[in-house]
Amino acid sequence: MERFCREDGNTNNLELKGMEIKMEQKEMGKILEKAETLIEALPYIQKFNRKIIVVKYGGSAMSNEELQKNVIKDVTLLKLVGFKPIIVHGGGKEISRWVGKVGMEARFVNGLRVTDADTMEIAEMVLNKVNKSLVSMVQELGVKAVGISGKDGGLLECDKKYSDGQDIGFVGDIKKVNPKVLYDLLEKDFLPIVAPIGLDEQFQTYNINADDAACAIAKAVSAEKLAFLTDIEGLYRNIEDKSTFISRLTATQAEELIASGCIGGGMLPKLANCTDAVREGVNRVHILDGRIPHCLLLEIFTNHGIGTAIIDDNEKCEKNF
Repeated sequence: MERFCREDGNTNNLELKGMEIKMEQKEMGKILEKAETLIEALPYIQKFNRKIIVVKYGGSAMSNEELQKNVIKDVTLLKLVGFKPIIVHGGGKEISRWVGKVGMEARFVNGLRVTDADTMEIAEMVLNKVNKSLVSMVQELGVKAVGISGKDGGLLECDKKYSDGQDIGFVGDIKKVNPKVLYDLLEKDFLPIVAPIGLDEQFQTYNINADDAACAIAKAVSAEKLAFLTDIEGLYRNIEDKSTFISRLTATQAEELIASGCIGGGMLPKLANCTDAVREGVNRVHILDGRIPHCLLLEIFTNHGIGTAIIDDNEKCEKNF
């Protein structure tokens, strides 16, 4: 009996050692995967070191606290590995929530918010609140950030915008971007975070569509990349058919897609903005699903990416280069 127990004990010890070895191998496999991911990211880090990337941040990713933190972590990492990121944020859902809180009703014309004087006051208050919240999140991660609006340093000069001839209030149409304040912040190693509010020649305050602001800023600073974090995976030739997903297309192909009538809703002006940005010097525009954790890193630092990239007609290179 004693011999049996001793042998049985040895068998158990061998089984335990085998399990430990398998666990160690599994852990080592995970470590190697992480190392391979870092190596895959290396050429992209080298390629875009000290290059400006503009990130337009809004939609559902902004209203979900966990996703919000993931986006800020992504942008902070880009800053720490040598990129020069600029965040341009929206806040439409939060503005609508506060408009409702004070007993007013949010109204839209062709997707644009009707902004009377009271709504403008609420919009500026909310956007400034969102702006400083993002600054705090970035600085909590050890990166210096400065929150500004398009009013600061005359960054965004605008005129009154009309929607098919209709007066929609204090909604701005960007006429000029003065990027000096952004260059100064980047030079001093700050991460600029921009709220889409501007001034006209009479110094009247206007609410500006965040997509318009991001595109105008990206063009003005000759950004290497402009990334839109949206509520969809990217572009489809047929939104009902997931097999028609488009991972990459040229500016001309994007214009043809717009003309074909395949693209509608809020994606239509967004795609037009993206195409215009590429035509005016932005190297590449990315449309990403901001609801996917770390979508920005997956698109920029991996060979295949996860969203839609819009490129110049003459570009012949890998997806993220």
